Amino acid sequence: MEREATECLQIFQRSFSAVEYTLDSPKKGDEAMDFRHEWKHEINALDLRILRQRLRAVAQPDPHAAGGVYQIRSLYFDTPTDRCLREKTDGVSRREKFRIRYYDGDLSLIHLEKKSKLGGLGNKQAADLTPQEAQDLVDGRLAWMAGCGRPLVEELYRKMHTHQLRPRTIVDYTREPFVYPAGNVRVTLDYHIRTGLNCTDFLSPCLTVPAGDAPIILEVKWDAFLPDVIRDTVRLEGRRVSSFSKYAQCRVYG
Repeated sequence: MEREATECLQIFQRSFSAVEYTLDSPKKGDEAMDFRHEWKHEINALDLRILRQRLRAVAQPDPHAAGGVYQIRSLYFDTPTDRCLREKTDGVSRREKFRIRYYDGDLSLIHLEKKSKLGGLGNKQAADLTPQEAQDLVDGRLAWMAGCGRPLVEELYRKMHTHQLRPRTIVDYTREPFVYPAGNVRVTLDYHIRTGLNCTDFLSPCLTVPAGDAPIILEVKWDAFLPDVIRDTVRLEGRRVSSFSKYAQCRVYG
């Protein structure tokens, strides 16, 4: 894991302005998680147009995105003391967050997701939820989660009791995803970030509003190596790795 983190940093130093960060030593159990390298950059509207044209020339649109774009709605969980938010804003290297999510308004496929971060590496685990399960989760009816046979759901159940995790805010945005087979690369362009303020009614057409002057976000994720063609495609002068968080941006307003 430390060797992969070092390779990630070396690639970044060759391609972008240098950014210093450190990784904690892996803990027991981390080696069983499938961590991927992640870069995130704040870009502007001109950058978006440039990258969109470049990516269309070298990568493929995600086949799950009709017309190359989809709408994402997520509901994030946090503790009464905003532990997840504070760990993000304080730059804690090792952290995690839970959310539930669906795409393009399709309630037939809802995911519970856990995102784990270890410095510049990330891991995502997911489990499917039915609409009724998602609604029960939002409404605080949790008994069904215990012993349901889905480890991630059971983990959230435990942490909703031990850490008092609760739904905090809805985050909506538009995503343009691209994929490249070598290196299992995924590049996304995220924009029109909106917040549900204090609304947590995840399955209803909850009104969301623009999350202030939120930037456009370029994200690049890959496994063992990042192909030169992708590294060259996403290179932009003056852009540095960012720690921008859609959740943190939306929590400013609720």
